[in-house]
Amino acid sequence: MQANTLKRSAVAIAIAGAFALGGVAADRVLPSAALAAVVPAVNPAAATAAANSAPLVALPDFSALVEQYGPAVVNISVTSDDHKVLGQDENDNMPDMQGLPPEFRQFFHNFQMPRRGPTRGVGSGFIIDPSGIVLTNAHVVDGADNVNVKLTDKREFTAKVLGVDKATDIAVLKIDAKNLPAVKTGDPAQAKVGSWVVAIGQPFGFENTVTSGIVSAKSRALPEDSYVRFIQTDAAVNPGNSGGPLFNLKGEVIGINSQIFSRTGGSQGLAFAIPIDVAMQVEQQIVQHGKVSHGRLGVAIQDVNQALAGNFGLKSPKGALVSSVQKDGAGARAGLKPGDVILTLNGEEIAGSSDLPPKVASLKPGSSVTLGIWRDGAEKQVTATLGAMDDGKNVIASAGQDLGNARLGIAVRPLTAEERRDNDIAGGLVVQDVAGAAERAGVRPGDVILAVNTKPVKNVDELRALVAKSGKTVALLVQRDSAQIFIPVTLG
Repeated sequence: MQANTLKRSAVAIAIAGAFALGGVAADRVLPSAALAAVVPAVNPAAATAAANSAPLVALPDFSALVEQYGPAVVNISVTSDDHKVLGQDENDNMPDMQGLPPEFRQFFHNFQMPRRGPTRGVGSGFIIDPSGIVLTNAHVVDGADNVNVKLTDKREFTAKVLGVDKATDIAVLKIDAKNLPAVKTGDPAQAKVGSWVVAIGQPFGFENTVTSGIVSAKSRALPEDSYVRFIQTDAAVNPGNSGGPLFNLKGEVIGINSQIFSRTGGSQGLAFAIPIDVAMQVEQQIVQHGKVSHGRLGVAIQDVNQALAGNFGLKSPKGALVSSVQKDGAGARAGLKPGDVILTLNGEEIAGSSDLPPKVASLKPGSSVTLGIWRDGAEKQVTATLGAMDDGKNVIASAGQDLGNARLGIAVRPLTAEERRDNDIAGGLVVQDVAGAAERAGVRPGDVILAVNTKPVKNVDELRALVAKSGKTVALLVQRDSAQIFIPVTLG
């Protein structure tokens, strides 16, 4: 047994030595000449002089920040009496998540199988007012019957949920206490990509854990979160960090840790925080009015890519392309129509479609906004008053034609009267078959073509004429299910 142990130790030493030499294979033994080539002799005096002359770069020390503001970070535990899995989907409790596709998900607060009795979850939060106002994520307290807040000095309080806003994932709590430690809030706009940040929270239930990193990106749009532009960071955040603060080096909170990108549910250096100014706007409305109201423009939008920019005469891909307008909505009353490209809102540039929803949602219903739009090759301005967010046998190709060789590559028929009534549209052409250019662009059978290059089409002749006089590409306005989108097609 001792000989085996020594043998394993010798192998381990050989392997460790090989890696120390820069990844040399473990089964090779380098001769002394080769070793000298890999590790050249160093003059000790020269090495000392070089070290003394090198500039010293001090890493940041977060201890003072944590000592001063750490007591304002709280642990939040929630229970539900009806056996719900709090703040997460039941399938996400399964211990083996390796087979799940990569996707954005809310933090998980309780890695355990559903069981009989009250269900529990944990998260983080922080005190923003000494009178007991606490901020956290809406999904931390979602479905909770009881919310408990624990301070670093071990005091515990039953919290009242003053209000939640699922659109921004913010919840505001109140505990019955006075003269509490509170954080300072900063300006997220002043944070620079590459600057240091500190997260404090309760990852995996470990109370008041401190991690650090840098701002990886700003104004990050995430799937299904169209009303928030997130701060991305590589600070290690994990399940249980939800609702905790993200500090800058001044000790100011600039964000609320909310989501992670992960294949396993654990930290992979991709974490996302809600900017604190968004959260404070929500908090003010909840404290003052008991609810949150968001502005609504009433249009469906999409990004402008290079092909669409060329079709609409834009010099570069930018703005938010209006693909449909809600009947009687704010956009319709302002005169917006499909094909308009929104370039600015109250003078602020709209670089892409993800810029518009959070800007509109941050405004109150009834607000008047000025939109700079691109229409028919020219810029113009329109004014809109925001609403409130609620939370045929004719074919273009004959039956015998090879669609793959046709310029557009679709077979269509006019909508029947019943189809027009059921879909609440005045007209259009149903795609019966697709190949070639249209198929490569993503057109599908069942799509309803409403317009070509913003010109409405009601029959096959109109479609044929518009395609014939188009250049290399056309932009088809298509209704698919209940949504309308523009599809750029490079013609054959």
